Amino acid sequence: MPDYRSIFGEIFFRENMPMSEYTSFRIGGNAEVLVEPASVGELLRCLSIAKELDKKVIIIGNGTNMLVSDEGIEGICIRIAERMSAAEINGTRINVQAGARIASIAKKSVLNGLMGLEWAAGIPGTVGGAIAMNAGAYYGEMSMVLKKVSGIMDGEFCSFDVKDDDMGYRKSRFIAPDFLTCEAEIELIPDDGSALSRMNDYNARRREKQPLSYPSAGSTFKRPEGYFAGALIEQAGLKGTSIGGAMVSTKHAGFIINTGNATCSDVLALIELVQKRVYDMSGVMLETEVKYIGKR
Repeated sequence: MPDYRSIFGEIFFRENMPMSEYTSFRIGGNAEVLVEPASVGELLRCLSIAKELDKKVIIIGNGTNMLVSDEGIEGICIRIAERMSAAEINGTRINVQAGARIASIAKKSVLNGLMGLEWAAGIPGTVGGAIAMNAGAYYGEMSMVLKKVSGIMDGEFCSFDVKDDDMGYRKSRFIAPDFLTCEAEIELIPDDGSALSRMNDYNARRREKQPLSYPSAGSTFKRPEGYFAGALIEQAGLKGTSIGGAMVSTKHAGFIINTGNATCSDVLALIELVQKRVYDMSGVMLETEVKYIGKR
């Protein structure tokens, strides 16, 4: 095992960290080493160290859209979160680092007289994660407000103006390992007086419809074209179905939740069961929105 203390120096890191502490699912074995850079310079240094040591690099944010293996993660897990979360509002534009929580930025925008990001006030991930997934809700998505993305590509820091074909439904060109988002520029419009009530309405709907009292990774499956994943799962009679500690939520069938002691294996088995049952009933193969990370 490398002497990470001498290798990383002042960069914050921890060895053998249980990923259950860093994911909203509260599932996952240990990461060999987890580092949290506080600047683009530190991030570039982490990537250089990984290359020197011939270590695999895994990029995470707030851990809200991932399922980590029970066996953990080999290599260097780089967490871009609180230590890279600065944000500044200039007129109708917000310049923000990738580690900021998108919900916090949405709330901040409304408090500063802007609208266009209210739909994100209940999304628990980071700005970088929201960009990578083109996160969206209530008829809004990141591609509608994202103007510029800066990050690391081929070992160099670079910036891109966002084009129409850069992002689609739950996909983006700004995703690791090809591109590692560090900063973004979001453009909104002046509030017409309705932003706060709209944001509060969206959050009330989430609390009413989603199983927020249980650990999960949000919506487990992507929305199939012409259908809703939750409705297909419910029609297949799968609400409340469980394997080990993993269960299809009785509140919203589109969510697989951790009832307290679920393992990654439990969740994977339940995902497979749901996909098979839904396909057998409707002919629709559900694709997962949740990303699997780690040893297999």
